[in-house]
Amino acid sequence: MEVNRHTSLKRSTQNSFLKSILVFTILISFTVLLVGGYWIFKEMAPRPKEVQNEKGEVLLTKESIIGGQSVFQKYGLMDYGTVLGQGSYMGPDYTAEALKIYTEGMQDYKANQLYHKPFKQLSNDEKAIVREKVIKEMRKNRYNPITDVLVLTDAQVYGLEKVRDYYHHVFTNGDGWGLKKGLIQESHMPKSNRAWVADRDQIKQIADFFFWTAWLSSTLRNGDDITYTNNWPYYEDAGNTMSFSAIWWSGASATILVLFVAIILFIQHRYQLNMQEAYKKGQFPTIDIRKQPLTPSQVKTGKYFAIVSVLFFVQSMFGALLAHYYVEPDSFFGIKWIYDLLPFNIAKGYHLQLAIFWIATSWLGMGIFVAPIVGGYEPKKQGLLVDILFWALVVLVGGSMIGEWLGVNGYLGNLWFLLGNQGWEYIELGRIWQVVLVIGMLIWLFIVFRGIKSGLKRESDKGGLIHLLFYSAIAVPFFYIFAFFINPDTNFTMADFWRWWIIHLWVEGIFEVFAVVVIGFLLVQMKLVTKKSTVRALYFQLIILLGSGVIGIGHHYYYNGSAEVWIGLGAVFSALEVIPLTLLVLEAYEQYKMMRDGGVNFPYKATFWFLISTAIWNLVGAGVLGFLINLPAVSYFEHGQFLTPAHGHGAMMGVYGMFGIAVLLYSLRNIVKPEVWNDKLLKFSCWMLNIGLAGMIVITLLPIGMMQLKEAFQHGYWASRSPAFLQQDIVQNLLTLRSIPDTIFLIGVITLMVFSVKSLFHLRKPTHGEEEMLPVPDLSREE
Repeated sequence: MEVNRHTSLKRSTQNSFLKSILVFTILISFTVLLVGGYWIFKEMAPRPKEVQNEKGEVLLTKESIIGGQSVFQKYGLMDYGTVLGQGSYMGPDYTAEALKIYTEGMQDYKANQLYHKPFKQLSNDEKAIVREKVIKEMRKNRYNPITDVLVLTDAQVYGLEKVRDYYHHVFTNGDGWGLKKGLIQESHMPKSNRAWVADRDQIKQIADFFFWTAWLSSTLRNGDDITYTNNWPYYEDAGNTMSFSAIWWSGASATILVLFVAIILFIQHRYQLNMQEAYKKGQFPTIDIRKQPLTPSQVKTGKYFAIVSVLFFVQSMFGALLAHYYVEPDSFFGIKWIYDLLPFNIAKGYHLQLAIFWIATSWLGMGIFVAPIVGGYEPKKQGLLVDILFWALVVLVGGSMIGEWLGVNGYLGNLWFLLGNQGWEYIELGRIWQVVLVIGMLIWLFIVFRGIKSGLKRESDKGGLIHLLFYSAIAVPFFYIFAFFINPDTNFTMADFWRWWIIHLWVEGIFEVFAVVVIGFLLVQMKLVTKKSTVRALYFQLIILLGSGVIGIGHHYYYNGSAEVWIGLGAVFSALEVIPLTLLVLEAYEQYKMMRDGGVNFPYKATFWFLISTAIWNLVGAGVLGFLINLPAVSYFEHGQFLTPAHGHGAMMGVYGMFGIAVLLYSLRNIVKPEVWNDKLLKFSCWMLNIGLAGMIVITLLPIGMMQLKEAFQHGYWASRSPAFLQQDIVQNLLTLRSIPDTIFLIGVITLMVFSVKSLFHLRKPTHGEEEMLPVPDLSREE
C-alpha cells in the first residue's frame, strides 16, 4: 500500500513538472514568434509612395504596387507560379523572372552606353565590366525613408520598361505554357474606395508589382550587406549569391539536431516517458462492437464520413488533372474545354482547398463521435446541431468553390476578395467563406463541449486527458483567426508571415497537437494502454512538438523578405522537428505490438493500419523530406521547386490524410453493423494509398526535384523554374510515368469511397437516447 502511494505521488510530481515545462515552452515559443513578427514588420522592404527617375518624374506609386499585388491574387496566379518563392510550381517564379529581365535590361543599357552595341555582342572582358557596373548600381539602395521616395537610375528605368513590355506580352498572348491567353484584361477597373482593388491598367500594375519584388530581392538593406530577401533568388548577374548565414546555420542545425536527439532519447528512457505501460498480455478486455453504446448524434456522423470520402475522391481527381497539365498544359488529352473551364490555377486551388476540407471534416466528425463517449451521455438536441453543422459545411464547400471560380474568371469585379478567392495558396477562401468556416468550427466546438462537459467536471486534474482533448479542440478554431490578419493591401512579406501561421501553425501544428492527443485518447478508449502512462507521454510529446514546431515556422521566412535572423531560428528549430516525428514512429511500433497482443478479435485493425501509415509518413514525409529542403543552403537553390511538393505530399496526405482516414474508420467501425465490415477491403485500400503515394514521390517528384536543384545551381534559379526545364524529354518522361502510381493511389481512394458510402446504408441503430447515461469506462479516473 505504501509503495503504491509513493509511486502515485512520484507520478503526480512528475506530471506537474511536465505541465510546467509545457506551459513555459508555449510561452517562450510564441514570444519568439511574435517578436520575430514585429522584426519582420520593422525590417520588411518598403513600398515607396512614389518611384521616380532621376529627373523627378513619377514612374509608379505605392497604389500601383498594391494594385498589382491584388491583380496577382485576384486571378489566382499564386496557384500557378510563385512570387518570392511562395506559391505553386507550374509557372515561373515571377520574382526570379522579373529580376532576370530587369538585369538584362540594365546590361543592355550599360552596353549601349559604354560600347554602343547590345550586351550579347560584347567580348567577355567587356561583359565582365558591364556586369560589375550593373551589380553595383542595382544593389545600391536609393530609397529615402524620410520622403518615402525611391529614385531609379536611367539604367534601372530601362530595366523597368523591359519588365513591363514582357508582362504585357505574356498576359495578352499567354506564356506558351499553362497560362491562359488574355487571363488579365487591359481594361480599367471601376474606381473603388478600397485601396487594394485594382482600378487602373491591370497588366501594368502586376508588372510593377513583379518589378518591385525584383528590386527588393537585388537591393541591399539600408546599412547592411545583404538584400531584403537575404540574396535570394540565386542569380550571379544581379549579385545574388548564397550568404554566409545560410551555410553556417545549415551545419549548425544538423549539429544541434544530433545533440538534442541524444538528450531527448536519454530523458525519455530515463523517465519512461512513453505509452509502454500497457495492459498485460492476455488481459486486454474483449471489445464487442454489438454491445458498444451508440447515440443518435454518433450515428449521424456517418454522413460526414461518406462526404469525406467523396471529397477525397474529387480532390484526388483534381490532383490527377494537375499532374497531366505538366505534360499537356493547355488541354486534357486534347479536350480543350476542360482546360478552358478548369485551367491549372483553378484546379490547383480546388486541389488544395478540398484537401483541407475533407481532412478537417474527418477530424471534426471524429470529435463529434467521441464527445458522448468522453462525457458519458447524449446532450439534448445534439443530433440537431450535428445536422446543422453538416449542412453548413456543405454550403461552405459548394459556395466557396463556386466563388473561387467566379473570382478567378473576373465575374465578381471588386467583390473577388470577399465572395471569390483571396488568392493566397492554401487560403484561397474568400473572406465571407472564411467567416462561415470559423462559425462552423465554433459550432463544432460547442457540440464537443456539450458532449464532454460532464467528463470535464469529473476530471479533477485540469491537465488530465479529457482537459487536454478540450484544450486542443479550442485551439482548432482559435488559430484560424489569424487568417483575418491578411488583406490584399498588406505588404507581401507581412501577409506571408500570417499566411504561414495558418499553413504551418494551424494545419501542421495545432492539428498535429490535436492528432497526438486524439491518438492517446483512442488508445486508452480501445483499452490498449493505461491512462496514466498516456497522459505522461502526451505531455512529453507536446513539449518537444511545440518546442520545435512553433519557432520552426521560420524556415518559411528565409527568403521571402524577412529579416536574416530567421535563417538561424528556422534552420535550428526546423531540424529539431524531426525528433518528435521520429519518437511518434517508435511509439507507433509499440502500439502495433499492443494491437497484435490484443488478439485476433481486435475490431480496430483498419484504424491501426492507417495510424501506422501516419507515423511512418510523419517521419519520412514531414521529417526526412522536410529536413532536406529546410536546410538553408538547400532551400536557397530549391525554394519553390519539386522537392517542396515531394515533402508536401508526404506530409499533407501521408500524415494528415492518413490520420483523417484512421479516425474515419475508427468512428465508422462503431456505427456500422459488424457483419458488413470488411477489413480485407480496407487493408487493400491502405496498401494502394501508401504504394501510390510513395510512387509519386520516388518516381517523379524526387528525381525532378534533384534535377531542378542542379539546374538552379548551374544556371540560376530562374532557369530551374522556366518552361524550358519542364519541357526536357527526361522530365516529361518522369512526369508521364507518374500516371502509374497516380492510378494505384486512385484505386485506393475509390475503394475507400465505395466502402464509406455503402456504409451509410448499414448503420447500427442508437442504443441510447438523449440525456441517457452511457455505460462506458470513466476516463476521468486512473485505470
